[in-house]
Amino acid sequence: MNAFLLEYLPIVIFLGIAAALGIAFILAAVVLAPTAPDPEKLSSYECGFNAFDDARMKFDVRFYLVSILFIIFDLEVAFLFPWAVSLMKLPAEQAQFAFWSMMSFLGVLTVGFIYEWKKGALEWE
Repeated sequence: MNAFLLEYLPIVIFLGIAAALGIAFILAAVVLAPTAPDPEKLSSYECGFNAFDDARMKFDVRFYLVSILFIIFDLEVAFLFPWAVSLMKLPAEQAQFAFWSMMSFLGVLTVGFIYEWKKGALEWE
């Protein structure tokens, strides 16, 4: 039984070191971090709204349209490159199925892109 438990000793040591480092970093942040944030940290960031305003305020629809547009192109790139690399390694029947599956996926993304275009998300002021 002891030989069996000795096999897990490196894992226990690793977990102990990881826990000690985690606690050390948290304590270092509590001790060394500034306690009063400056006004720049409390100001608005990237969204154009005040950071501490009413949570029920209305957002411009273009904010959501731009985020949908990012997701469309991000998904396309994230799935298209690995698909293109692995497509040539498949047998003919599977390659044909994979090709049409990707075409349907790109079709769905194209519908989203056309929606963005019609809503005017690509027109900047």
